Amino acid sequence: MPGWNATKIPDQSGRTAVVTGANSGIGYVTARELARRGASVVLACRSAARGKAAEIRLRAEVPGAEVELAALDLGDLGSVREFAKAFGERRPALDLLINNAGVMALPYGRTADGFETQLGVNHLGHFALTGLLLPRLRAAAPGARIVNVSSGFHALADVDLDDLAYEHGYRRWFAYGRSKTANLLFTHELSRRFAAAGSTLVAAAAHPGYASTNLHAGAARDGGTLAARGLALANDLVAQSAARGALPTLYAATAPGVGQDDFIGPRFGWRGAPVRSWRARWTLDDESGERLWDASEKLTGVSYAALPR
Repeated sequence: MPGWNATKIPDQSGRTAVVTGANSGIGYVTARELARRGASVVLACRSAARGKAAEIRLRAEVPGAEVELAALDLGDLGSVREFAKAFGERRPALDLLINNAGVMALPYGRTADGFETQLGVNHLGHFALTGLLLPRLRAAAPGARIVNVSSGFHALADVDLDDLAYEHGYRRWFAYGRSKTANLLFTHELSRRFAAAGSTLVAAAAHPGYASTNLHAGAARDGGTLAARGLALANDLVAQSAARGALPTLYAATAPGVGQDDFIGPRFGWRGAPVRSWRARWTLDDESGERLWDASEKLTGVSYAALPR
C-alpha cells in the first residue's frame, strides 16, 4: 500500500460504477479517476446544475470518458427509488457502488421522509440505494464491490439505537459521528451477510482523512464565523487535497486483495497513502450491526430479501 496512487488503479474497462455525490470533492475525483481507467461512470447528484458542471469538467479532463449524469437526492426515498428503477432499466449490471455523498455537522433538520438529516442522508439513503441496486450488483459478481465512505469522526460517538430520531437532544458534531459509525456498522453487517450467503460481492469502507472539500465548507458556514475561521485555518495548515483524499476510496474500490469489512484510510490518520485504518470497537459489534440493519429496513421500507440474517 505505501506509495499507492491513482496511477496504480487497475484497468476498469467494461465495468460500470455509480458514484453518489460525484459533483465535487472526493466524489468527483473518484468518478474522474475511474473514468480515466475505462469505467462507465454514473454521476449520481442531487443538484442538476452542479452535476452538469461536473460532467462537463470531467469530459474536458478525460477526453472520451464514458460518463452519465443522473438525479439522486439521498434525503428523499422517492428519489432513491426512481434512481434505482431507472438504472435497472438501462443497465444489466453494476460493478462498483461508491456510497460517497454526505452532509456534515448540520443544524437539526429532517429529510423528506422525516429522518434526522445527517442519519437520513449519510446512512439511510445509502442503505436504501444499496438494497435496491443489489440485484444489479449480484449480476456483476464476481468482482463487484460496495464502498461506503465513512470518516475518522465516527470515533466521536456510537449510534444510539434507541434514539435514531434524536428526540432526546441534538448535537450536530456527535450526530455526524453517529452517522459515520452507521456507515461502518452497515458495512460490517453487509459483509457478514455476504459471507454467510457465500456471495463474492465485497463490502468495504473508506475515509479520506482530513481533505479540503465542500463538505467542510458547508459545516463551517453552518457553525458560524468562529467555526468558519477555524476550519479555514485547518484547511490551510493540515488538510490534504481532494485528489489525495479520494485515494482510500479508490483503493477500496479497485485494489486487489481488498476483503470484506476492510476499512481503508490515510497512513497517518489524517493524510498519507491509503492503508488499512483503525476503527472504533463499536463499529465491529455484531449485535449493533443487526439492530441497525433491522431498524434501517423498517424505516426505509427496503428489504434485503436475498441476504437473510
